[in-house]
Amino acid sequence: MNGRGVVWLGSPSFPEAAREALADTQLRANLKRATTTIRDKRLAVAAELDDWERLRDAAAAIKNRTSRHLDRYLVRLEESVTAAGGTVHWAADAVEANRIVTGLVRATGERTVVKVKSMATQEIGLNEALAEAGITAYETDLAELIVQLGDDRPSHILVPAIHRNRTEIRDLFAAEMGRWGRPAPEGLGDDPRELAEAARLHLRSRFLGAKVAVSGANFAVADTGTVVVVESEGNGRMCLTLPETLITVMGIEKVVPTWSDLEVFLQLLPRSSTGERMNPYTSTWTGTTEGDGPRAFHLVLLDNGRTDTLADEVGRQVLGCIRCSACLNVCPVFERTGGHAYGSVYPGPIGAVLTPQLVGIEQAASLPFASTLCGACYDACPVKIDIPRVLAHLRAEAVEAGRGPLNPEALAMKAAATVLDSPRLLSAAQRAAAAGGRLLARRGRIGRLPGPLRGWSDTRDTPVPPAESFRTWWRENKEGER
Repeated sequence: MNGRGVVWLGSPSFPEAAREALADTQLRANLKRATTTIRDKRLAVAAELDDWERLRDAAAAIKNRTSRHLDRYLVRLEESVTAAGGTVHWAADAVEANRIVTGLVRATGERTVVKVKSMATQEIGLNEALAEAGITAYETDLAELIVQLGDDRPSHILVPAIHRNRTEIRDLFAAEMGRWGRPAPEGLGDDPRELAEAARLHLRSRFLGAKVAVSGANFAVADTGTVVVVESEGNGRMCLTLPETLITVMGIEKVVPTWSDLEVFLQLLPRSSTGERMNPYTSTWTGTTEGDGPRAFHLVLLDNGRTDTLADEVGRQVLGCIRCSACLNVCPVFERTGGHAYGSVYPGPIGAVLTPQLVGIEQAASLPFASTLCGACYDACPVKIDIPRVLAHLRAEAVEAGRGPLNPEALAMKAAATVLDSPRLLSAAQRAAAAGGRLLARRGRIGRLPGPLRGWSDTRDTPVPPAESFRTWWRENKEGER
């Protein structure tokens, strides 16, 4: 964890981690197959709507308006949840959020909880915090279950186990399910239906016996206090309705003002994430209701760097993210490296702009450079986050953060400014470059430059500088013609 308690591995840096991922041919095959499938489905269902671009514009406008008045909408949300019988807790950072949730679980006397897939709880390392308190958290989303059984990390926002194929999953189920509960059936095959049935049987007793559940939230409606979770398997619905106590951890940016605003996002999210017209399960709840669902509902509103992000006029737009993963599925960098290379709960293009703002640019300086700036992420984003612009903005911040009195880049730029400001020094430098270039050249090209210039020549050949500069040629051939 970093200073705010955000789960941030950060080591090795992205270039090092990416180099290792690129060498894994099985990983690259898994990623390409999955991202291509999701990408094609998204394009097909988005094209069905004549007003798709107007929906994107509307979503961006709602997010921008909400962020400008976030304090007002959060207070309204608290009032609405409280009036409906729920309890709201405010958490400034991950440490405080983990303390609140751990205390709430302990108060029930339970030592196990079931969990709905939640990036916010992954961000704060809740499972680890609960384990330290002697409480076991059981993931119930199929992909999250795979990650948990493999003692692994999620590698995708929508499909956390995208880096594994079905044969790997079958082997994992056979080896590890028994340690967490009901073992996998004998002779389990790798057919997706068999794997899903094995997971269903494994989780059924957990759902029926659970007294406490922990969830994230896709949205929360300020006017009514309604919290929304969308999912595809029904595991979330089981967690949200059967336990006696429900604890939801939600980033403060997930609030929307009204139900009418929610309607916009419920059209955009399923099409952008799973390529479906609507999610198979859209669960909404408002506080507590006697005889129906959990008896106690707690909403933990998580800041954890979001207020600081909101203060950045360029970077704040990333808080509009609805976690659809569309940017990951079109990103040529993610498709080749996978999510683990980003060292963060939030991988891909959105992770490259969100993580540095949550953990601090100094800790994640390599992530804004994990992009070709091709712009595909902006074209795919349902809320029109200008990720390339934020990447360029954060790159500038990373460079500035790395500067110091003896920073090599700063010294080089200062030396270059001195040379370029003096015709005499520039002429001498050009002559030296031409002479050095001829010494290093092979077949008219320089294959490898010395010292710190090696980073440039490692990926491209460098033309040999001309023996005579333009200034010299002009002086000798043209000045006399005036």
